[in-house]
Amino acid sequence: MENYYYNRLDKAGQAAYHAMKTGLTSLAPSFYVPLLDGKTLADIYFMIRLDHPELFYSVKYSYRYYQNSENAEMIPEYLFEKKKILENQKALQSRVEKLARPAMKLSEMEKLLYIHDFICQNVHYDKLKKAYSHEIIGSLGQGVAVCEGIAKGVKILCDALNLWCVIGISEANPDKNIKYRHAWNIVRVNGKYYHLDATFDNSVGKKEEIRYDYFLLSDKQIFRDHEPLIWKLPSCEDGDHFYYKEKKLSFTKMEDVQKRAAQAVKKGKTLIFHWRGGYLTREVLLDMLKIFEEEAAKKSKHSLISVNWPQAVIQVRFEEELPEEQMILQEANEGEQYREEENA
Repeated sequence: MENYYYNRLDKAGQAAYHAMKTGLTSLAPSFYVPLLDGKTLADIYFMIRLDHPELFYSVKYSYRYYQNSENAEMIPEYLFEKKKILENQKALQSRVEKLARPAMKLSEMEKLLYIHDFICQNVHYDKLKKAYSHEIIGSLGQGVAVCEGIAKGVKILCDALNLWCVIGISEANPDKNIKYRHAWNIVRVNGKYYHLDATFDNSVGKKEEIRYDYFLLSDKQIFRDHEPLIWKLPSCEDGDHFYYKEKKLSFTKMEDVQKRAAQAVKKGKTLIFHWRGGYLTREVLLDMLKIFEEEAAKKSKHSLISVNWPQAVIQVRFEEELPEEQMILQEANEGEQYREEENA
């Protein structure tokens, strides 16, 4: 288990972190922490729950202190009564152990695929924004979550499978109409760091058709459509081991696009691939559409293209009837995104 954020705090911050974690773990109604400024205490409270998703039962707090005191009394707000928390802890521990068991002997890459696919097939985005949807009780217990709950679900499964994993947080950007923070994961495979955003893949894929547009991306790739991180994380410099390139579905030539399109039409399957033969312009897409229509016509079909433009991933379906729109721009997103805490 990686205590990533704890290890990046100064001595006073680590003391506050330890006091908070001890108090929350023991389900204390209140506990004392070193008196730091309000923002620092709020940040540390965030960090604890990113390092330890098993602390799913506290989502906000208040605190008070006396003048000239060196400590503050923190009063956490718990989602459930103590008995209910203990029941949920037991159920979630059993759930995580059961999910991890079949993947124990897999390679690092296979474990990450296993976790990613489980999330994409079993967790739905919670538009109702329940409090537990920001925690593992939502993603792993109820099958509904927002990005925070999904990222925490990924992390706790990685922890159970001895994979290095942390949760990254990006800030809101009102100028781009991004109203909330967003959460995803950074993982380590074969000694190198990569971004993994199961929430974004969940948004562009379907239960029966999993997407890997955000599986093992570099900094350069992920920040095409993600805001900068609030807290520094390891650099992800390797851009050569993302899913589509590993699966030989990253094309640089139109001949390869045509060849794979012909195979997909013949087999009656959907084609999903990544384009890295230069900028993905509208002209390039129109050239591809022409190829897809030519291949589809051989089986008396038509093509429907869905494009994740920032990541240059194209999905092509071949259908019996001509669709009203042959080209759809997909927008990967996190829906409500990462909720800001309301701490007193």
